[in-house]
Amino acid sequence: MSASSDRIDVVLHPESVRHLGTVEELVHAALDARGATGEVHVSDDPSIASGDVIVVPAPGGHVDAPSDGRCVVRVDYGYVAADLSTGLHAHIRGRGLGGLRYAVDRIVHHRRHPANVERYGAHPEQFAEVRGTGGPVVALIHGGYWRAPWRLDSLDAAAIDLAERGYVTWNIEYRSPDEHGWETTTADVAAALDHAGARAVLGHSAGGQLAMRWAADARPALAVSLAGVLDLQIADDRGLGDGAVSAALGSRYTDAHVESSPRARLPLGIPQIVVVAASDDPNLNDIGREYVDAARRAGDDIDLVEGPGGHFDVVDPRSEIWPAVVERIEKRLPPV
Repeated sequence: MSASSDRIDVVLHPESVRHLGTVEELVHAALDARGATGEVHVSDDPSIASGDVIVVPAPGGHVDAPSDGRCVVRVDYGYVAADLSTGLHAHIRGRGLGGLRYAVDRIVHHRRHPANVERYGAHPEQFAEVRGTGGPVVALIHGGYWRAPWRLDSLDAAAIDLAERGYVTWNIEYRSPDEHGWETTTADVAAALDHAGARAVLGHSAGGQLAMRWAADARPALAVSLAGVLDLQIADDRGLGDGAVSAALGSRYTDAHVESSPRARLPLGIPQIVVVAASDDPNLNDIGREYVDAARRAGDDIDLVEGPGGHFDVVDPRSEIWPAVVERIEKRLPPV
């Protein structure tokens, strides 16, 4: 599908609408940003859409996805149970109205840069989206403070960009600890990356912790933290993410959790890159910079990349900081 032929309609159940103008403004801005077109409809019938479709059901409702090959993404503004129906391409939940922007991006990325789905387990959330052929395998692990509303779509653009540069990218999905428990999450990440045969791992935000924790055990050729939560003890002490560490672990951080905190695992004994953005949470920047200092003292080979932008700029190929990130990755692990 070319950029000029992209069409994404949004169908809002009447009970989901508060102020239609606000939704229309957000949707059209998201479509314009991706060079796509579409309309917003208020209806309980998704089949009225003429293109790929984003469906917002009534609160507590369900989605009857059209079975005509269109890409269908469900959006719920609040937190609801995951809809794992086979007719849905994705379910974006718990991100408020902003979920509509993520849904637009999700469909555009899927249509313009389709991925192969590889499963590493039997659960519907145990899969990865694979792009590229013939280069080193780079696995990407999304963040979201280990909470279920955030999924692999947040790393679609980064995975696509790296694949176009000559890498094989595995964008990993995993079961989150708030719904399945901490041990399940860490086991899923290990299973996915082992299955991928990853030579490098990149983790964003909480995914940075998951990536570096795996790297401490598996010793890949390169590990990259993108605004990562690299010190669980400090992150818990400071209450980052409204108590995200305690919520994920199921308790306050203690010595029993040392294996999960990258800072406590130093030295990792492998090349590493740590990326911080100037306008990100200063706590994350403090943690990242101190981690680099400690890693160097411990003898690790590690680069610190700093630049302009916020928390999501470090995974956005359109940002000012992304070229510096890619430059360091290509230097450490050349593509094809």
